[in-house]
Amino acid sequence: MKKLLLALIVLSLTLISSACSSSSSSAKGGETVKVKLGVSGTDHRVWDFVAKKAEKEGIDVEIVTFSDYVQPNLALAEGELDANSFQTVSYFDAFIKEHNLDLVPIATTQIAPMGIYSDKYKDIKDIPEGGKIALANEATNMGRGLLLLQEAGLIKLEEGFDGIGSLDKIVENPKNIELVPLVAGQTPRVLPDVAASIINNGIAVDAGLTPKNDAIFLESATATPYINIIAVREEDKDNETLEKLADLYQQDDTKDFIEKEYKGNTLPTFVPLSEIGW
Repeated sequence: MKKLLLALIVLSLTLISSACSSSSSSAKGGETVKVKLGVSGTDHRVWDFVAKKAEKEGIDVEIVTFSDYVQPNLALAEGELDANSFQTVSYFDAFIKEHNLDLVPIATTQIAPMGIYSDKYKDIKDIPEGGKIALANEATNMGRGLLLLQEAGLIKLEEGFDGIGSLDKIVENPKNIELVPLVAGQTPRVLPDVAASIINNGIAVDAGLTPKNDAIFLESATATPYINIIAVREEDKDNETLEKLADLYQQDDTKDFIEKEYKGNTLPTFVPLSEIGW
């Protein structure tokens, strides 16, 4: 009886050892790698699309949502995330400098273009002498709005403009345009009262506007400070899994998905990192 019991114990240990060995071997051959990706807000349709493609490559993408633009970077820096994707180059550069974080971009993704809208005029060239144009009063958004006005040919900014909005940085204003700074959320509401209004993409969409169709002038996809990025910790910039995830984002089928899903309101913008200053 004792011999039988001993034999059963030895057999059990052998089976357990064999199972563990098999599991270990299997993990090395085709282990799924998990990636925690931080985003801001509830709209992560593009990443849901990319995540399905990543699953076929053995990458399990867990999308972690945040309600602000601060925590995704802090969580990444602290190792709670492997990557994040929610911010423009301009915001990223300023944030990592202010907080002294060792984060880097590994790929560009899309741009949500800011637009100039008008209830009165169909073409930016029709804005009259002395016309009023509303724009966001917050420094970063105002800076972006001023650059848009310069791109539209209505004003000229000082050389070396740093992107921080301030009306005294305008050096030429041939039409004597009167700029009216407002809280960003108010910019669509004043359309009946001004010649035009500069409205952030998300605010425009929430107000029932379609940027591609309704803007009389739309920010170009090459407005590099406002292209969105995928960011990682500097130590992970050459991580093969994260590089593969970035590649999956920048494939043609993702581009097609963005164009179809967002109807031109968000533009896929896959440019080299060197073009955004990295």
